[in-house]
Amino acid sequence: MADAPKRNPQADRPANQRGAARLAAVQALYQMDIGRATLEDTLAQFGSFHLGREIEGEQYLPADADFFRQIVTGVTKHQLAIDPAVDRALAEGWPVERVDATLRAILRAAAFELLRRKDIPPRVVITEYVDIAKAFYEDDATGLVNASLDAIAREAGTNLEETK
Repeated sequence: MADAPKRNPQADRPANQRGAARLAAVQALYQMDIGRATLEDTLAQFGSFHLGREIEGEQYLPADADFFRQIVTGVTKHQLAIDPAVDRALAEGWPVERVDATLRAILRAAAFELLRRKDIPPRVVITEYVDIAKAFYEDDATGLVNASLDAIAREAGTNLEETK
């Protein structure tokens, strides 16, 4: 009997698929913000071309497509509540519209999860989005993301000590 192809259990773990979905959601939100693409067009494009495929030599991890859609749709639907929460977490005089578009997408996606997805531990959300920030920035932007998301989680009434 021939050996079955070996699978990498790490690549199939739901947590990795959620992490890939978060990264794809940040990219989609950035595209919507900069390119003024519609929600429907963005979801269709990412569903068809980006999630779990190779693009321009880069292999994208398999992503939880449903979780991706929940984040992108949730940010769009709840942006009127998300942006003020992000504004309050940022330094005075630096509203969300004034920060870099990639950073804005990271903060909005994370804020959506912290404010609307009470089933996901805040520490997981914060760690995942700080890691995404590290993929895009080499400066102190990751510290800004961490501090801002901590502030949003606290404002949302989450006791971060209990979720460690």
